[in-house]
Amino acid sequence: MTGTYLDHNATTPVRPEAMQAVLAAMQEGGNPSSVHAAGRTARKRLEQARREVAALIGGDPAGLVFTSGGTEANALALLGSGRPRILYSAIEHDSVRAVHPQAESVPVTPDGVLDLGALDALLASDSRPAIVSLMLANNETGILQPVAEAREIAHRHGALIHCDTIQAAGKLPVDVVALGVDLMSLSGHKIGGPPGVGALYIRPGLDLAAIQRGGGQERRLRGGTENLPGIAGFGAAARAAADIDRVQALAGWRDALEAGVLAATPQAVIVGQDMPRLPNTSCIALPGMKAENIVMALDLAGVAVSAGSACSSGKVTASHVLAAMGLPPGIAGGAIRVSFGWTSMAADVDAFLAAWSQTARRLRPMAVAS
Repeated sequence: MTGTYLDHNATTPVRPEAMQAVLAAMQEGGNPSSVHAAGRTARKRLEQARREVAALIGGDPAGLVFTSGGTEANALALLGSGRPRILYSAIEHDSVRAVHPQAESVPVTPDGVLDLGALDALLASDSRPAIVSLMLANNETGILQPVAEAREIAHRHGALIHCDTIQAAGKLPVDVVALGVDLMSLSGHKIGGPPGVGALYIRPGLDLAAIQRGGGQERRLRGGTENLPGIAGFGAAARAAADIDRVQALAGWRDALEAGVLAATPQAVIVGQDMPRLPNTSCIALPGMKAENIVMALDLAGVAVSAGSACSSGKVTASHVLAAMGLPPGIAGGAIRVSFGWTSMAADVDAFLAAWSQTARRLRPMAVAS
């Protein structure tokens, strides 16, 4: 990638170890379901990757099912559970929010964390079997969620709990056993693996129904020949991403970047600045400006970030995450996300701040409906 890439939460560049694993699997060939020598070799490679990915979350490899990505993993968890009620936090990813038309949203506090009292009340209000979905870390703000506490509430009401760790895995130590969740989703391209591969961890003893039927692959939960090159790359990336210390060190660069932003533009808002967050993520808003204009201006200056607003058919819609936190449109509409990753360097902070100062001078504040 050219320029300064600070959009690792969207996707992070493929690690060299993952590229090598993908190429080796493609060169070797073989179907993991075949019984001949080539098939057995492919099966060995598949199970090695399963162990590597499971190790990233401290789980039993036998509980890991490979999917086409995090979206499919989330759908398999929530729809495959067979629970008639699906509850999710108001800040979940769209792959969770859109999984079922009758799924119920649980509010978050102004600090951006799940309202545990509201979850308790919602579960108590309806005796139907339920499943609760709560991410470990929010993809836009980086704010960490009270998963263990939510699990206690869910289990007290006889509900299952699913945890989306797609943004957290490889950035924080994750222990699926310590968290005590029933299901956990992961994605390859968020940790330096190739896109198009993910995984769902299922706790021992929990039965799911397949949502993609076919052959007997992946414990009969995900029909279709496995994407062996992608899975091999996922495994190699998981092994490399286990070095959490380097990612934790990114918090220093994040804090320096935020301090520089506030020095240059005192009116800026750092969303969740005082909350426990991912070490690599900053959500920064310039009140009165439009996020897409900020993103485009930074891009022209050679810096890649994401907008906290989405543009569809020419209509700008504020981030559902920031709206759920109660941020007014004048702030939410001017929010961008900056996210560091394994390729980041200290010089990226200086490059961003130079581009930010230039952008703030060039852009005129634009009215955002309040």
